[in-house]
Amino acid sequence: MRGQFVLSEIGVGLRRNLTMTFAVIVSVALSLALLGGSLLARDQVNEMKGYWYDKVQVSIFLCNENDEGLSGNCGKGAVTEQQKKQIKSDLNELGIVDKVYYESAEEAYKHYKEEFKDSPVVDSLTPDQMQESYRVKLTDPTKFNVISSAFSDRPGVQQVQDQKDLLENLFNLLNGMNVAALCVMALMLVVALLLIVNTVRVSAFSRRRETGIMRLVGASGFYIQLPFILEAAIAGLIGAGFACFLLVGGKYFLIDNWLQDKIPLINFIGWEAVVKVLPLILAVGVLMPAIAAFFALRKYLKV
Repeated sequence: MRGQFVLSEIGVGLRRNLTMTFAVIVSVALSLALLGGSLLARDQVNEMKGYWYDKVQVSIFLCNENDEGLSGNCGKGAVTEQQKKQIKSDLNELGIVDKVYYESAEEAYKHYKEEFKDSPVVDSLTPDQMQESYRVKLTDPTKFNVISSAFSDRPGVQQVQDQKDLLENLFNLLNGMNVAALCVMALMLVVALLLIVNTVRVSAFSRRRETGIMRLVGASGFYIQLPFILEAAIAGLIGAGFACFLLVGGKYFLIDNWLQDKIPLINFIGWEAVVKVLPLILAVGVLMPAIAAFFALRKYLKV
C-alpha cells in the first residue's frame, strides 16, 4: 500500500509540473551529453597520442652546397661522406634509437612534389636545393633531447627537428577545446541543479496540505520526501537516457559514418570507450537530481 501511494504521488508530481520537468530533462540531457563527450574527447586525444607518438621521427637535416658561407655548422658547404658515415654510426650506437632511415636530396624532392603538387611554387625548386636527412625512430619519443644535444652542433648538420613538437600544438588545441567543453558542461549542470531545486520546491508547495496531513498521522520525514526525490531521479534518468542516445548517435553517425571516411589517418576511439562511459552517465543522471532534491527539501521546505 505504501509503495502504491508513493508511485501515485510521483505521477501527480510529474503531471503538475510537466513544463519544469521537461526543462529539467533537457538541461540534464545536454549537460550529461557534454560530460560524456568530454570524457570521450579525452580518450580520443590519448588514443591519437598513442598512435602518432609511436610514429614520431626525429629528422636530422644535413647541409647542402647552397649553405656554403652561412653561419653555423654549414659554413663550409655540403656535408661530406665521412661526416654522414660518422653521424649514422653514432646514431646506431645510441640505445634509444630504434631505426635510422636515410633520405637523399632526390627522394626529398620527389616527396615534396607529391605532397605539394598543387602549390604554385613547386616547380621553382630543384633537387640540389633539397636537403639530405636521417629520419630517426626512437624507442621512447620523449628522449628527443638526447639526439638534439648529440647532433645539433655537428659539422654538416643544419638542423635537428622533432616531429613531436608539431603534434604537441595539435594536442594542446584539442585539450583546450576539451577544457572549454567541460566548462560549458559545468555551467549546464548548475542550470540543471537550479531547475531541479525549483521544481522540487514548487511540487512540495503545491502539495503542502497532503504533506501536512502525513506529518500529523506520524509519517517519517524521509517517507514524506521520498516521492519528491524519486520525481527528480526519474526526470534525471530520462535526461541521462537522452544523453546516452546522443553519445551513441554521435559515435555511429558522426565518427563511424563520416569522420572515419573523411579523415582516415586518425585512429578514432571504438565502441568500448562509449560503452564504458554510458553507465557513468546514467548513474550521475539518477544520483545528482536525487541528492539535490534531498538537500533542497531539508534546507528550504523543512518537511
